[in-house]
Amino acid sequence: MIFHLAEAAQWELARSAGVYTWSTLGRTLADEGFIHCSEANQWAATRARFYTAYPDELVLLSIDEDMLTAPLVREIGNPVTGELFPHLYGSLNLDAVVATQILSPPHAATSEPSSA
Repeated sequence: MIFHLAEAAQWELARSAGVYTWSTLGRTLADEGFIHCSEANQWAATRARFYTAYPDELVLLSIDEDMLTAPLVREIGNPVTGELFPHLYGSLNLDAVVATQILSPPHAATSEPSSA
């Protein structure tokens, strides 16, 4: 299982369109070249680091990597530590999203997720 932090509005648009093409906060797959994802032990730190100032709800997507139709590559995301992150090189097929969870602001490390 891998995870992706989606802006709630972008996730709703994807559900209508049938495909998700957002990479990260404010950047599309076309902008970035891949969709940023996290392992189970990484998404909370990613949320705290990059989304602390984001004022709206996020949706944590739980993704079954065996169901992905685009290539998934684990690459160094932090050159200082060598930590690997999963990067999806193509759009996210919605049937690979097996669960979602609403994350309400604030998105700092001390905030707790709510169930959806």
